[in-house]
Amino acid sequence: MNTAVVTGASSGIGAATARHLTAAGFHVVLGARRLDRLSALATELGGVALPLDVTEPASVDAFCARVPECHVLVNNAGGARGLEPVAAADEDHWRWMWETNVLGTVRMTRALLPKLIASGNGHVVTVTSVAAYEIYDNGAGYTSAKHAQSALHRTLRGEHLGQPVRFTEILPGMVETEFSVTRFDGDAGRAARVYEGLTPLTADDVADVITFAVTRPPNVNLDQIILKPRAQYSASRAHRE
Repeated sequence: MNTAVVTGASSGIGAATARHLTAAGFHVVLGARRLDRLSALATELGGVALPLDVTEPASVDAFCARVPECHVLVNNAGGARGLEPVAAADEDHWRWMWETNVLGTVRMTRALLPKLIASGNGHVVTVTSVAAYEIYDNGAGYTSAKHAQSALHRTLRGEHLGQPVRFTEILPGMVETEFSVTRFDGDAGRAARVYEGLTPLTADDVADVITFAVTRPPNVNLDQIILKPRAQYSASRAHRE
């Protein structure tokens, strides 16, 4: 049975991806900081739950040392904090976003690449965002981090050309998860207003696409997949009823 590692797996896209990959026949190794949620999910799926904070190199090293083999890595850990103009940038928010989205992806990918290549058919999936190729007012901390995350992922594609490992970037638009609650520091009411008047994507929608990508024949590499709600045109433009 092939092993898939999913980061940020305690909720949202990560948890949904773990469920979909298990249904597709993968053994899942789940990483996140909230071990209580993670352990319950691992028990449900027959997988393994391990504590992981991608912003801490020692945590990444300890996690990866307990993964004996890896066929799929889903770099899902990430997120946004704050929504303010550059002139009012909160450096702590920016630092967290770059540590989580960018350096977290670097750490996990670097640590598991040897095992992915050794599997003979490895696959790295990185969940970025439409913010990885667009910008919008008050979002520079997040969009800059996602642009950087996308750049490092696409660079890997060329650096490992000819080796038995594939690279797929998933770029979702509006997905109703805990994303906006985190961005707005726990303000659930403000987070809910982000999705008012339209039907956003769900975590399962994104997980379904990820699972499709990693179950293609080994000669097929889906480089980038952009998915948005039908009502969303861009990061800053959507039709609301």
